Formats: sequence, C-alpha cells, structure tokens
Amino acid sequence: MAPRAAAFAALTSAFLATAVAGLASAHAPAAKPAAAAATPAAAQPPASDSLPVPPPPQIAGTAWVLMDAASGNILASHEPDMRVEPASITKVMTSYVIAAEMAGGKVKDTDQVMMTENAWRKGGAATDGSYSGFEVNKTAPLVEMEKGMVVQSGNDAAIALAEHVAGSEDAFAALMNQYAARIGLKNSHFMNPHGLSQENHYSTAHDLALLGRALIHDFPTAYSYNKIKELKVGPITQPNRNLLLWRDSSVDGIKTGHHSKAGYCLMASAQRGDQRLISVVMGSSSEAQRASDSQALLNWGFRFFETHKLYDAGKAIAKQKVWKGQSAEVQLGVAEPLLVTVQRGKYPQLKPSMDVPKTLVAPIKKGQAIGMVKVMLDGKVVAQRPLVALAAVEEGGFFKRLWDEFWMWWESD
Repeated sequence: MAPRAAAFAALTSAFLATAVAGLASAHAPAAKPAAAAATPAAAQPPASDSLPVPPPPQIAGTAWVLMDAASGNILASHEPDMRVEPASITKVMTSYVIAAEMAGGKVKDTDQVMMTENAWRKGGAATDGSYSGFEVNKTAPLVEMEKGMVVQSGNDAAIALAEHVAGSEDAFAALMNQYAARIGLKNSHFMNPHGLSQENHYSTAHDLALLGRALIHDFPTAYSYNKIKELKVGPITQPNRNLLLWRDSSVDGIKTGHHSKAGYCLMASAQRGDQRLISVVMGSSSEAQRASDSQALLNWGFRFFETHKLYDAGKAIAKQKVWKGQSAEVQLGVAEPLLVTVQRGKYPQLKPSMDVPKTLVAPIKKGQAIGMVKVMLDGKVVAQRPLVALAAVEEGGFFKRLWDEFWMWWESD
C-alpha cells in the first residue's frame, strides 16, 4: 500500500474509533453520586371505591329491607320474608287499588265519596287510631279523601274509599289481594284497607318494599300525595307522620304505621340523581327510632351504591336481520330506561349481553318483545329487560317472501 493511502486509512480508523467511543459515552447512564441514597416510591392509598362495602347500620326493628327501586334488588336486609303486621302501611296497597281502578275508568278523582257512619264509627275521631277529620254523612272529592288517608293516615278515609270503590270493606280487600298477586307480593294477605290488627292480615318487609316500588312506578300521581307535609280538613290541620320529609329533601314518601302489635313502622323512599332507594323498617320501638334507622339505611345505600342508566327508552341498541319483510332489518331497544345499581367503583366491570333469536320473520309489530338484554357483574345477572322492536316491519310482497324462503332454506342446510 502506498504511504499516502496507508496514512489515510490509519487516520480514518482512528477517527471512527474516537466517534464510536464518544457515542457510547454519550448514551451511557450517568453514575449516581456515592452519597445519594435510593428514595422508595411513596405508597399509594387504596381507592375507597375498591374496598369492600362495610356492613349496614344496626337497625332496631324486627324486620327491615333496603331495596334498589330501579331493579328491585335488595341491597341489605334482616328477616325480609318474616310475616309481620303492616299496620297503616296497608294504606299503600289501598292507594294502589284506587289508582288502578281509576286508570281502568271505574272511578274518578272527582267522585264524591261519602264519609259513612260505618267509616266514621270504625275509624273516626272517637277511635284510638288516626283519622282524617271529614264530617260524617257528608261527601268530599275522592282525591281529597285519599289525601286524608295518605297524609293524615285516616282510617275513616280508608274505609270510606273502600266502600265507594268496591261497595264494602270485604269486597275491597278481595281487590287488594288480587292486585297484590299481580304486583308479585308472594307472602301478603289483606283483610282491610286501613291496617288495624286483624287475623290473616299480614305482609313482609320485602313485599312492602315491592309494593312501594310498584306504586312509584305505576302511579306516580298517587305516590306524590305521600310527600305532602300537612293537610287541613275543615278547621283541623294535621302533619304527615313521616319525620324524614322534614329532615331530608331527597325523601318524597312514603308511609308510616303503628299499633301495639306491629310496633312503629316506616316505608321511606328517596331519590338522589338517577338513584332511588326504598327502605322498610318494621317493629321499631318509637317514632323517632324508625325515622333515624330509616335515614341511616338510606344514607348507607346512597354512599356505597350507585345507579347508572345504561340504555335510554326508545333508542336503538342493536339491529337484527328480518326475513320476508319490507325492511331487511329491525332496530331493537328497551321500552323503559335500563338502570342498574351496583357497588360504587364496579360500573366498569358490568358486562352487557343480548339474547336474540337467530331468525326473525316478518311481520313484526312495534313494541314486540324480541329477545333480552342482560347485564352481568361477577357472574350474576344484576339487571335484565326485554328487547323490543322500535318500529314495525310489514310483510314483504310475494316475490320477496319467495326469494327469502329460498335463502332461508339454503342457509339452514
């Protein structure tokens, strides 16, 4: 190799070696000072919503329930299916029957209801129970008589209403039991419209919560009477006995009850945002105790559980192919909003699924139930609703039906 070429090669080699060494040095991690001590990572406190739900408050009643109104699921309970005397909470059933008969056109809120002598003697001011104050042998509009029963817990008003709606207390009690079965009360039997102690007149905390849920859902106008704080009938003004109406603005019902065998009872309901809870406390020791225990249950439920709306009513959440129809597909949704209540922090773990028939054939009516949407959490169903057709799909013409018949046969092979 020529001397000039050899020198150039040596110079190039030296330059590359220096560059590589410099690059390696530039990318090498800097050494820590000898005196520097490693600082441990700060411990992160657990998120409160990830902790297990603590037990519910101690309740003094003989039986009690806390229910999620959206799903009907019980969040906490003690002896929920034990038979108890429902006392004046019975009048919630009376309200339900009246509202249902009104919806059926059998009675009207403007009907003049007579405070009969029988109603006055059995439940009026001369008795030991609560009374409405309507005068004997005089009439009042049905809606006012009902408010007297609901707000003032008037036994006389309950009897007068029963007589007006069904002709007699016995006939009205038969209606009560028919509607109770329709609602799904499995361990209740009613003998009168007012709740005074009588043989074979019983219910359970669970059934009463279901009853309250049904009234709220089916007849919100009738339910709204329960939040009236006081009512004046003639010269007499009486307060609602539900103390929570004055303590908690989210409470809007529902009914108190008391007699010597039943103890002090309270069915309460409150709504905060989209979340509604229903508490039932039976057999408490005092008016103050039933109120404080009910408040504690509601506060516990709202603190550790949350309600989310998963699907709006009437909004498409799925599409399904339709055979032999004028349209090739149908949109599916839910007829009512689908809300689910879960432990706080569990919402991201919900797993919805849809069960829809593989083959749909026209005609399909609007609102027709087609399958089911289910919401699972930890392997359990926490909510489910029927999927319904959001629009009708009429039957297609002759050639459309014939063509689809061929392809249905082809795909089934």
